[in-house]
Amino acid sequence: MKNEVRHLHLHLISDATGETLLTVGRAASAQYPGVEIIEHLHSMVRAPKQVERLVAEIEQEPGIVLFTLVDRSMAVMLEQGCRDIGVPCFSVLDPVLQVFQSYLGAPSQGRVGAQHSLDGDYFRRIEALTFTMMHDDGQLPEDLDLAEIVIIGVSRTSKTPTSIYLANRGVRTANIPIVPGIGLPVELEAATKPLIVALIATPDRIVQMRENRILSNTNFGDDDPYVDRAAVANEIASTRKICARNGWPVIDVTRRSIEETAAAILALRNKQAGALKDLSNPDPAKNSPIPDVSDR
Repeated sequence: MKNEVRHLHLHLISDATGETLLTVGRAASAQYPGVEIIEHLHSMVRAPKQVERLVAEIEQEPGIVLFTLVDRSMAVMLEQGCRDIGVPCFSVLDPVLQVFQSYLGAPSQGRVGAQHSLDGDYFRRIEALTFTMMHDDGQLPEDLDLAEIVIIGVSRTSKTPTSIYLANRGVRTANIPIVPGIGLPVELEAATKPLIVALIATPDRIVQMRENRILSNTNFGDDDPYVDRAAVANEIASTRKICARNGWPVIDVTRRSIEETAAAILALRNKQAGALKDLSNPDPAKNSPIPDVSDR
């Protein structure tokens, strides 16, 4: 007997954009692969009448309610409304704020959307995104020394989405494809400021990704080197040789999400920054070879 797919309505209520709730909700949802989550994002909720309307909507499609409402009176109103209709309602930020308050000995200021204020961090992210989009897929190689991170790799190793994710963290990132028969730009080896890191994957994974890409493209044949496993294996081996020659780290992304790959790159960047600080006071015990970050 075939198992029926369970459905769960997840109501995410925020007085700002709701990005925090989406992250938390999806992280929790990922632990229940047999449940189909139906998201309802209610953002910019800042008036009691909006809360009244939302409670009525939730009653029509009951499920779990997660919220981030800084205004305590509105939060209480939502919690009471959910109790009245018998659905679970949970403040995502309250437990965290209570820890902060206990440790710091002071209450939070209750600033709506404070994490999205137009401060220096916000403009740094916008500048990084602009830089990254202008330097995608090998564009403007003459600017590579202005990047903080340069990602290289063969086709279908998630260079662009990883670059954009890092840019959203405020890191200027460029990416350059490694194409058989075409050399890397001379500016890459001359760059001294950015961390240069290569992304690889298993030949089977890359072939699968490439085949999915070209299913509707009649310009490729079954014997095309682009999807030939042996040719792909040679591309990966060539990438490893290039990195070994230049001392660039390698990350295997076969079983990594974009977020995990970005975290590994940032860890390497932090390690590089620490190594530069140690140059003025070298310690032989800290010396280590350039890492090949295996798939974990």
